[in-house]
Amino acid sequence: MSPRRRRTLSPGRVLVSVLVTGGVFLAACAACWSVFSALLPEVAQVTPAAQPEPNVLLLACSPEKRTLVEELITQFHTLGQTTSDGRPMRIHLVEMDGESMVDAALAGEVHAILPDSSLWLDVLDRRYAEQATVQDSLGAPRSPTSGVTRWAISPVVIAMWEDTARALGWPDKPIGWRDLLERAQRDPSFRWSHPSTSSASGLLATLAQFYAAAGVTRALTPELARSEAVLSYVSAIQKTVRFYGEGEWAVIQRALQEGPRYLDAFVVQEQLVIYFNRQPQRPARLVAIYPAEGTLWEDHPLALVETSGLSSFHRETYRAFRDHLTSTATQQQVLQAGYRPADLSIPIQGTGSPINLTNGVDPSQPQTTLQMPSPSVVDIVRDVWWLTKRHANVYLVVDTSGSMQGDKLARVKEALVTFIDQIKGEQERIGLIAFASAVYYVDELERIRDNRSQLLATIGGLEAEGNTALLDAVWEAYERLQRLADRERINAIVVMTDGQENNSWKSLGELEADIRRGNAQGVPIVIFCIAYGEDADMETLRRIAEASGGMVRVGDLKTIRQLYKIIATYF
Repeated sequence: MSPRRRRTLSPGRVLVSVLVTGGVFLAACAACWSVFSALLPEVAQVTPAAQPEPNVLLLACSPEKRTLVEELITQFHTLGQTTSDGRPMRIHLVEMDGESMVDAALAGEVHAILPDSSLWLDVLDRRYAEQATVQDSLGAPRSPTSGVTRWAISPVVIAMWEDTARALGWPDKPIGWRDLLERAQRDPSFRWSHPSTSSASGLLATLAQFYAAAGVTRALTPELARSEAVLSYVSAIQKTVRFYGEGEWAVIQRALQEGPRYLDAFVVQEQLVIYFNRQPQRPARLVAIYPAEGTLWEDHPLALVETSGLSSFHRETYRAFRDHLTSTATQQQVLQAGYRPADLSIPIQGTGSPINLTNGVDPSQPQTTLQMPSPSVVDIVRDVWWLTKRHANVYLVVDTSGSMQGDKLARVKEALVTFIDQIKGEQERIGLIAFASAVYYVDELERIRDNRSQLLATIGGLEAEGNTALLDAVWEAYERLQRLADRERINAIVVMTDGQENNSWKSLGELEADIRRGNAQGVPIVIFCIAYGEDADMETLRRIAEASGGMVRVGDLKTIRQLYKIIATYF
């Protein structure tokens, strides 16, 4: 193996950098443990809690509206409705992100889905078509869903702290993507973000940027999306993104915890701005910026999944719940939750409506609604995004001390492979540092197109033994990224450990000081820490992450693979 890629370090040098710094987590995190507590349910609930039951309708729902949907299901149950054969109608709710929802629908694990956008129905249709067999000629449906109903909608906006928005001219002048670009280019300390295109809000925001670049509001064509002028403009916007992420619900929770220290602006749906400003402990006020060039909407469709296990009970229960969602009383409740109801006869302005300036939103906006492009154009934009997005330098820092023996290390290997598989852009630079009693192995930072096979080979050969030089490993990764001094990319470290620091030369206080000084005077590097198992030192990991503006997540044998998959969305 090439010595340029693989280095064995003397145990005397305490260099333990198994922290994979993810540019996605540059946001300041003064309360990482609180943030983790808020976000952990997303990790724990990505798969169904139970297999479909004959007398229960299993409904998958996106995270941001779980509380509302739970309330509506409870109300539905109190109606006491029964099916034609006398069975009580019951619904069980499962929280999932859009991608997991599609997987569950194709696997026949849910009866109905309630994603944040029809984009996921398009993805489901195309994946279903790819799996279609000769059964199609026997009458299989062209789409795996039926009875699709929109019951709540919300425009995608740029959420900004009020002071930030006023500095850009709000509310006296329209603000668009060009204003955001100019501010970010003029002020390197300006921090804004949108989720990756694996989330609905991230993809819809990216589509809006392509529309803005093309100077049109309808008929975004493949030719326009691929044109040099459009790609150049979108690339310029993307290069100012601080980091990406897994979705808007996670973003809004961090904003609640950290306030303006987190980001100056970020993409979410309008309803979440209302939700944020209604929280009694909110750190400051957010306002919704409706891009002057136009925006798209999250339309929250309800759909029945046509699986082989679907019975008359499920169909009747689905129809009854659909009617419940679209009833006038429920539509009023949808409005009170901050969504715009699908029933257009219900006014969104006036006494009692939360869609008002007090909650940071404007019922007269958006002035321009963009046309949803064809699925083929959406695919082009998603693919091109990997070229236009801001690229990353990421070090994976991996604990291979003796406590990692057995299933723990096996699951970590699976999780690391999942992380690498999720990195679709061939330009991302990934390196790996393995540590135990000291940093003993380094795969140098290189473009993943050149070192993917090397990284996979290294991961496959990891073995567990020795003590835990966590601080030295983090310091090694951090120093390497500072020496690289690459300001064009996201610089990140992802650190995973299952134990207590017990073998480093560097103290925690010294490491914190180095990180704070380096981020202030050198290149910003964000550290994302994974506490793997009950014995991990949460306080040490919290302090490391906090010093860099990163965050801590907790993993176990069941969640570690999904956790690394989520982290990959930040790059």
